[in-house]
Amino acid sequence: MNTHELTEQFKQKYGDGSHPVRLFQAPGRVNLIGEHIDYNGGYVLPAALEFGTTLVIRAREDDELHFASTNFEYESVISVKDAGKQKTGEWVDYPVGVIVELIEKGIELSNGYDMLFHGEIPNGAGLSSSASIEVVTAYTLLSLEGQATDTVEIALLSQRAENRYVGVNCGIMDQFAVANGAKDHAILLMCDTLEYKRVPFKTGSYKLIIGNTNKRRGLVDSAYNERRTQCVEALDILRKEHPSLNYLAQLSVEQFQTLEDLIGDETVRRRARHVVEENARVLASVEALADNDLVTFGQLMNASHDSLRDLYEVSCKELDVMVEEARRIPGTLGSRMTGAGFGGCTVSLVHEGDVEEFVKRVGEAYRTRTELEASFYVCGVGDGVKERKGDM
Repeated sequence: MNTHELTEQFKQKYGDGSHPVRLFQAPGRVNLIGEHIDYNGGYVLPAALEFGTTLVIRAREDDELHFASTNFEYESVISVKDAGKQKTGEWVDYPVGVIVELIEKGIELSNGYDMLFHGEIPNGAGLSSSASIEVVTAYTLLSLEGQATDTVEIALLSQRAENRYVGVNCGIMDQFAVANGAKDHAILLMCDTLEYKRVPFKTGSYKLIIGNTNKRRGLVDSAYNERRTQCVEALDILRKEHPSLNYLAQLSVEQFQTLEDLIGDETVRRRARHVVEENARVLASVEALADNDLVTFGQLMNASHDSLRDLYEVSCKELDVMVEEARRIPGTLGSRMTGAGFGGCTVSLVHEGDVEEFVKRVGEAYRTRTELEASFYVCGVGDGVKERKGDM
């Protein structure tokens, strides 16, 4: 939906006002490789997408905050002074959580706002719709209140909102990629220190295809928290031998191989092995991209999925079927699940000449094998959060 259409929809809902209507956009994100590494202190390689969440906003004369969405029926009106007093369990908890964090930082809102959120990210697909909402809210309100818009700080604030107010114990990767993305670049992020660099992602005649299994999954999930607990258990065991070890991902593959027998529980050992090997795959992927070696990059994508399926066990039948069928297409260099798992999306690197066949054949096979209808998005890598001007 372009800026004119969104502005008109906003005015239909809220009427005319004395203040200007402005639009801001934060992207979704796809993690190219490096899954379940962010909370284990290692490297990840996410990228911002070309589509995301737009916030249409206008200042009010009073202190009321009006929340509405083109995607959900639920709407809310609260006063600035009452922000955060009552969680709803609805989508508005994400922007309200950000406002609570802003206020805790001493950034008081000078007035109320009319807000209309328009999301292009499939909710629950694992493309960070929640992080997109949080980051666009923080960036927008800081901009309108005349405050600094440090995108690293915005990512941290948005993560705190999700951890503390929404109640999802997520790592920093999603919010960081959404806030700091750059067109045609991935982000190599060290999740422990937040050191990062933008890595050129030049795919030439190859396209990214995101395949949505349309199997919904929630991050507030016992399996997600269980994996985190198992990683802490492995770390506690290995620290008895290496007291200076703060995160599993600090270990090289060779170091882990000399220590893994200390972990008596085979399941916990497999979880730790995935973390160490996945971290190494991220670094190898950056080298492959620097050499324009997309074949090796695709092989690393494949190895990542296999590890998530077999060692970390966060895949599911639907994700595995989609990956299997994607790899049958001759022009596919690599395919893997992306996101936390248990449903959501895959990401595949596919030759542009095979994109049409990929969507047709993978979609048909997936429907036959799962009785679900897949959705596909052929997309490029876009910018992080910014003000949106003109038709887009």
